[in-house]
Order: sequence, then structure tokens, then C-alpha cells
Amino acid sequence: MLSNDGRVNPSSAITGQSGSATGPLRLGLLVGDGIGREIVPATRRTVDTAAGGAPVEWVELPIGADAIASHGTPIPDETLDGLARLDGWILGPHDSAAYPEEFRGTLTPGGRIRKRFGLYANIRPARAFPGVRAAVPGMDLVIVRENSEGFYADRNMHTGSGEFMPTPDVALAVAVFTRRACERIAHTACALAAHRRGAVTVVHKANVLPLTTGLFRDVCLEVAAQYPGVRVDTEHVDAMAAHLVRRGADFDVVVTENMFGDILSDLAGELSGSLGTAPSLNASDSQAMAQAAHGAAPDIAGRNRANPTALMLSAAMLLDWLASRRADDGLARAAGRIRSAVADTLAAGVATADLGGLASTAEFTETVGARILRR
Repeated sequence: MLSNDGRVNPSSAITGQSGSATGPLRLGLLVGDGIGREIVPATRRTVDTAAGGAPVEWVELPIGADAIASHGTPIPDETLDGLARLDGWILGPHDSAAYPEEFRGTLTPGGRIRKRFGLYANIRPARAFPGVRAAVPGMDLVIVRENSEGFYADRNMHTGSGEFMPTPDVALAVAVFTRRACERIAHTACALAAHRRGAVTVVHKANVLPLTTGLFRDVCLEVAAQYPGVRVDTEHVDAMAAHLVRRGADFDVVVTENMFGDILSDLAGELSGSLGTAPSLNASDSQAMAQAAHGAAPDIAGRNRANPTALMLSAAMLLDWLASRRADDGLARAAGRIRSAVADTLAAGVATADLGGLASTAEFTETVGARILRR
């Protein structure tokens, strides 16, 4: 769920109940490319500090350009097999555009992971932080993006791509919407809203895509009727983009299909301050992966200038998700310490260059860690 203070626990929103587990927490660490080599270690350090005496076993697995060099592929089978044995994963950004030509037309590493493990819910909060200049200062919403279907060519066929060219001058694309996928993402959004401010906005384009996005809208409304405490309305995607700019602080939970969710969440992230502060969680009923919404930023990689905020907050989302599944209040407290320390650090004016600050990646991480230890 996502509460008013930004706390995320999608586990109960997706499955409807909490699980339990015992033993040390085992987390996968996928460093990725570009600034991943800086922000992933920073996030690991922050999680270790927040966890206190609770042991976290980190399992680093090869991915991205390093995996191409060592295994001949950006996402080796041993990485996918290894992830299946872990409690959750933290994924750094990947720079697929820089991979050798043979890999550019294939699924990205993140895409392979998402598809292999059925991570159908992409939870993307957008929150304006004190100390960070925002176009919409009061924004505090979460976009719930259906992550397995829609218009994207890597998600609308069982195998292969949903784009094809019958002639060199004609390109076609297939979009897929199923009732099952619409229902489960609608339940996720409504359960989140029930623990936040109780409002869901269903975003669609049924005026021109009445069968596909019309099905999405109608199924979401049917599901929302099962949540009497949740208020629901609908918006066309183009109108929603304008509303986010003009009155983004008015929205609570926004649920939409894959491509619309991708676009609107990037817009909301920038309006609330920066994609550098925009966290994200990819989840199924049983597994979850923390992944910041931004990319690999190769232009600043290796310069100690990268902003780790989004990945730190993504890791906090993962800890909350795991806290519910394992019935572990200690993980929930660790997640809260990370969120509070990051927010306090930004409010104090300690920020990286992308936010107008002077702190390096290392200095920002040290300040967050010091604030965690004071709690």
C-alpha cells in the first residue's frame, strides 16, 4: 500500500493479504550500467544502515554491459535463475542503446526480468519534497501502471514482437488488453487508494480506442465498485496530462494502461521536482523489484555526481513490500527510516547537481546515512 506519508506496501494491495517468512533477508543486487555503478552501491549502503542489526545477505548478479563482456549476453540465464531464489531485487539502470547491435532489438535486461517473473504492477509515486523546486509543489500521487500488456511491442505477444511490417513502407502494431490484467491492476490501485486519500482516477482513451482502452476503463470501474470507501472518476489521457500540469496536487491514485502510465509517470516525476527523485516498484503477487524511474545517464557516469534518491526510495518501497509478506515490522521501520532521512536531507538543502545542489553522490549518501543513525 502507499500511505499519505509515502509508505509503500503493494504486497497486500496485490494479493489482498500479508504473508510471513523467517530467516535472513536475501536481496539481489543488479548494478547495471552508467550511474548504476554509483547509485546501486549507495543504495545498498543505505539499506544496510537502515536495517541496523538485521542481517541482509546481498547477492550480486551479472547484468548489462559487464554481463555482455563476461557472459556474452546482457541478462544471463544464471542471473534469472539466481533471482528466483531471492526475496527481492534492486535493479540499477541499463544503457541498452550502447550495447552491441545484436542486442539492441531484443528485450532489455529489465524487460526480460519483468516478463520472466510476471511483474504486472508498476507502482510509481510522484511526491514533491521540501527543499526541491517543483512545478507542482503540492503533488503527492501514485501512478499505478499495468505493466504486462497494452501497446508496447515487447508485452503484447506470448513470443516475439507485436510490431511487424508487411511491406517496407507499412508498419503495424498490435495492442492487447485482457479482462484479467485489467482486473488485477484495478484491485492494486483501489487497495492503495483505500490506504491513502481514497480516490482513484482511471485514465483511458475510450473516445478513439473504445474496444481496448474502453475495456480497461469499464473493468476498472467494475472493480472500483467493490471498494465502497474509494471515490473513482475517469479522464482521457490527453486531458490527464493537462490536469497534472495545472492541478497535479488534486490527484491521489491514478491507474492506467502500460504506455499511458509510462508517459504520465515521467511527466508527474518532473512536475514534482525531478525524475531523480522518482522511485518505482515492479511487483507480482509473489515477487518485487526496486527500480528507479530514470535511466543510466552515461554522460555523468563515474563522476560522483549521480543522484541516488530515486533508487534509495525504490529500495524503501521494496522493504515495505517485503515487510508485509514476511510480517516483519523491522523491515517497515527500516523503510521509514530511509524515507525520512532522504526527505530530511533534501529539506536541509543537501542535494546533488541535478537538483541544484553541490553534494556529490558520496556526500549525499553519507548525509542520509548519518540521519538514519540519528533516528
